[in-house]
Amino acid sequence: MVVNVNTSALYQSLQQRILLIDGGMGTMIQGYQLQESDFRGTRFADWPCDLKGNNDLLVLTRPDVIAAIHDAYLAAGADILETNSFNATRIAMADYQMEELSAEINREAARLARKVADEWTAKTPDRPRYVAGVLGPTNRTASISPDVNDPGKRNVTFDQLVEAYIESTDALIEGGADIILIETIFDTLNAKAAFFAVDTVFERRGYKLPVMISGTITDASGRTLSGQTTEAFYNSLRHAKPLSFGLNCALGPQELRPYVQELSRICETFVSVHPNAGLPNAFGGYDLEADEMATHIREWAQEGFLNIVGGCCGTTPDHIRAMAKAVEGMKPRALPELAVACRLAGLEPLTIDENSMFVNVGERTNVTGSAKFKRLIKEEQYDEALDIARHQVENGAQIIDINMDEGMLDAEACMVRFLNLIASEPDISRVPIMIDSSKWEVIESGLKCIQGKGIVNSISMKEGVDKFIAQAKLIRRYGAAVIVMAFDEVGQADTRARKIEICQRAYKILTEEVGFPPEDIIFDPNIFAVATGIDEHNNYAVDFIDAVKDIKDNLPYAMISGGVSNVSFSFRGNDPVREAIHSVFLYYAIQNGMDMGIVNAGQLAIYEDIPAELKEKVEAVVLNKHPGATEELLAIAEKYRGGAAQQAADPREQEWRSWPVAKRLEHALVKGITDFIDEDTEEARQQAARPIEVIEGPLMSGMNVVGDLFGAGKMFLPQVVKSARVMKRAVAYLQPFIEKEKAVGQTNGKIVMATVKGDVHDIGKNIVGVVLQCNNYEIIDLGVMVPCEKILQAAKEHNADIIGLSGLITPSLDEMVHVAKEMERQGFKIPLMIGGATTSKAHTAVKIEQNYSEPVVYVSNASRAVGVAQSLLSAELKAPFVKKLRDEYVLVREQHSRKQPRTAPISLEAARANAWQFDWSQYQPPKPQQLGVKVIDDVTITTLRDYIDWTPFFLSWELAGKFPRILEDEVVGEEATRLYHDALAMLDRLEKSGEVSVSGIIGLFPANRVGDDIEIYTDETRQQVATKFHFLRQQTDKVSQSRNGEVFPNYCLADYVAPKESGQADYFGAFAVTGGVGEDKLAEQYKFAGDDYNAILVQAVCDRLAEAFAEYLHQRVRKEYWGYAADENLSNDDLIRENYQGIRPAPGYPACPEHTEKGTIWSLLQVEQNIGMKLTDSFAMWPAAAVSGFYFSHPDSKYFAVAGIQKDQVEDYAVRKGISLEEAERWLGPNLGYSAD
Repeated sequence: MVVNVNTSALYQSLQQRILLIDGGMGTMIQGYQLQESDFRGTRFADWPCDLKGNNDLLVLTRPDVIAAIHDAYLAAGADILETNSFNATRIAMADYQMEELSAEINREAARLARKVADEWTAKTPDRPRYVAGVLGPTNRTASISPDVNDPGKRNVTFDQLVEAYIESTDALIEGGADIILIETIFDTLNAKAAFFAVDTVFERRGYKLPVMISGTITDASGRTLSGQTTEAFYNSLRHAKPLSFGLNCALGPQELRPYVQELSRICETFVSVHPNAGLPNAFGGYDLEADEMATHIREWAQEGFLNIVGGCCGTTPDHIRAMAKAVEGMKPRALPELAVACRLAGLEPLTIDENSMFVNVGERTNVTGSAKFKRLIKEEQYDEALDIARHQVENGAQIIDINMDEGMLDAEACMVRFLNLIASEPDISRVPIMIDSSKWEVIESGLKCIQGKGIVNSISMKEGVDKFIAQAKLIRRYGAAVIVMAFDEVGQADTRARKIEICQRAYKILTEEVGFPPEDIIFDPNIFAVATGIDEHNNYAVDFIDAVKDIKDNLPYAMISGGVSNVSFSFRGNDPVREAIHSVFLYYAIQNGMDMGIVNAGQLAIYEDIPAELKEKVEAVVLNKHPGATEELLAIAEKYRGGAAQQAADPREQEWRSWPVAKRLEHALVKGITDFIDEDTEEARQQAARPIEVIEGPLMSGMNVVGDLFGAGKMFLPQVVKSARVMKRAVAYLQPFIEKEKAVGQTNGKIVMATVKGDVHDIGKNIVGVVLQCNNYEIIDLGVMVPCEKILQAAKEHNADIIGLSGLITPSLDEMVHVAKEMERQGFKIPLMIGGATTSKAHTAVKIEQNYSEPVVYVSNASRAVGVAQSLLSAELKAPFVKKLRDEYVLVREQHSRKQPRTAPISLEAARANAWQFDWSQYQPPKPQQLGVKVIDDVTITTLRDYIDWTPFFLSWELAGKFPRILEDEVVGEEATRLYHDALAMLDRLEKSGEVSVSGIIGLFPANRVGDDIEIYTDETRQQVATKFHFLRQQTDKVSQSRNGEVFPNYCLADYVAPKESGQADYFGAFAVTGGVGEDKLAEQYKFAGDDYNAILVQAVCDRLAEAFAEYLHQRVRKEYWGYAADENLSNDDLIRENYQGIRPAPGYPACPEHTEKGTIWSLLQVEQNIGMKLTDSFAMWPAAAVSGFYFSHPDSKYFAVAGIQKDQVEDYAVRKGISLEEAERWLGPNLGYSAD
């Protein structure tokens, strides 16, 4: 296809600098104060309706005004002019009864802009000016109903939009536009219609123009008006391959920034932004001045967000002039290289790549597969039908398949109605839609209803290649991925050979002739029923499973799906057997690479839970192990059818009950006694003039005593948390009385606290919060996984005095730096407190504090939090405290800059030359008794109690000492004993109630070392690599550390697995366990009841259960599953001291400090699918009480610290992992032995 000649100059300009697009047209028109007569002119003097406000018409009646505005913007520095055609579509022009003038207005708008642009280009030929022909969103929305009583109603159709946009696009091109700009997109379906029209025009004309796409985030929710997130919007229109993606209108630069940053991260093409001049004021005007707006734009450019920038509502040539000056000489944003992935979207994005888990496609919204759904659709009971879709998503479906193919239904009308209704249900439409039909007209009607990027199910070559190509081209134009059935002119593929033959042919046609991205091609190689009694059918499942591997090996990036329920059709009516067949079938298909399947997400048996007898018979059928397999399964199928510690006694209990009420409240607070708190609080209320005085008087006096005792080391953290529980109970009792009076008590200050984005650990944060509450600070706890914008917004809303950030995993450190930068950028003037296991004074001083001009304080433990807060908020104490702090930070930075490694670093080559040596020819690696993945869900809390290491439990409560000696410690022994008994009581409760359970998974695999990586093989042939684990090597000079002439190796974990070239067959293991399934809900229940003590206690206990489970499971691996230490007989003390053969290092810890390797564990073991454990964006595990890692069996394997590594190794690591150097440096930040800045 021919490309417009001006395009190459445009691309060249974008490579060299940030281009300027013009500003607000409406704002400038308003400045002319035009009257009705200006809009009418002589031509429309007798028009039957008012025309004032029809700004697009001015290109015909006052072209001088529009030309002058264009000229002013180009004089201010704009490179790109937008045509005055925002509302010039036939649909929008209907408001003025001017539909027939649409083409003329668009054409003249483009000619006018072209003329002015050419005049400026003639003045400066080395800087050409461009015309962007604008297609506005119209005044209708294809995804939202205009009638609140009928959410399925629409006031415009996709086809009407396409027709209108074709007319406008043709006219804009005829008028001389260089670019087509689809802008101010508040409904992505409208934009998809616009691009469909534009692409149709390009095809008819035989050449293309560049296309710009710009969406509108409507408010602080971060979504478009039709509900999509920024990434979902991008995924939905990515098929357009535009010149640029951008955002404009609705928000000012301050509010728009996080979404611009997000778009800059995910967008593979150029990024454009033209925000409003702030938010509208009370009179509808815009107050953000040019210089102020330019400050924001300059910062965006410095951060590398921009390729094209300009203004929208409220901006003027002055704004553009200031922006041009702000970005002058700055480098444009570099285009990122993103990994190949299928990027789908509903209201939210769904990315499927090689590291993704199996994707469940919900099948129950299918009239051919669900009798209930079919009945509801036939009876037009759409609300109940929507409930089925909702339950599919709630039960784990990541995509929902919708099929209306039934003889007694108008499939096309039903599909449109149901999809329109789904669009108004965000809890359903958040996931992508799979449009499933054997009728092309139904598929096409469905595609015209979904704003996200969905999947077509399906097309094939059964009616010939020409029809296949035509349908594929249209699907691509609609912006969907496609399922291709293994079906051609000869018939459906039923053997392995036919499946790969058809899929290879289709792949070649789609990628080479249609231009379909391979990652958007999903093959369905046909799942047929087994156990039918017909011998020819016995190998159907095996053929499919083998074909999956063939496709993955030969058709890069293509994916595989299938209707899983087909395989068990012979057993319809016997759900337990069907579910077992599905589970076994998927177990083997997923191992070979099956990416997704149409399944009932709520009814899928766990492979390990299938009764042994049933599993054996089902596997014989699925894998076609012997001719009698079907009969043996039929013989047994029928029998499976249907189917807290008591509070310590106080020796003065009777006596203290006779004391005055104020003393009784103080005593209850100090001792943590809640038994009488309601009646004592009521008595105090009766004696007080106002209920608030009870809080400000006896209760705060009691808490001051608690604070003094804690500060003096005479009370310990567990006691303080119990005191807070008493205080909360008392305040909760008083709250209704206070509300009546609308009284507000005085606090020492408001502190917003959060565990940063990507991190799920909050025990430490909760403890600090309780301690601060005990000292009369109001705590706004935002919880875990909190993004920066939410933290800062909460701080503004609550008028916070301090922000406190917490994090446990190393990626959280980068997020804290980001928050500090944002606080500086947004002009915050409040202190920032930093805490958490991975934080440190050095990191705070070197990485965080220099990014924020207000005080940044590292808080090492809960006992320091109160003193820090008091100092920061005290008029007398703040200045000397901050000066001392900053002096300390300067010293820390100086020490850090002078800091040299205790031993000099060496090159990676030298480190590898000094690797750990072993004579593998004299060693036979032990083979596991059981290879593959095994879910461990039969372990009880009772079993794990014997494996608990209690010492870290006391440390989490800031009680130092080794268990069990700590129970007899002179200082903390009494409180440690109480805490220990409470923990045992909590374990008793969890055992009996079942409120919390544990779950785990292991995998043992054939493996060998290749360099510093470990290859995992699919089977014992070791021909196919399933995945790789990447490890790091120590890089310090071990020669200088030699002792008595012995030079220690530069260790790497990979060294403990036999190298591939040795010829030795070695093995490797991985695991993931959680001790906290249900822990978060129970902790929230305690918090809701005001019981912070038990909330923290259950979290701490579950942490210990997770570690105990890891220890217990490792023992079983050594003795049973791997079996290399079958005779091992160790005590719990021996286990804690690790007096056994082999190690279980964890990603994120010293021997393998890089967290993203957890993702490979999750993918290899299918952790989320099998046991529900998840990983956050920062690779924290959820539930938080979790452990994951690797198993090494070698008798010489041991733990070590990688410590500082050098750039040559980081570069090597990045190449091995297939990531950029910058990303590798980000994940390895704490281990970098050099400055990455």
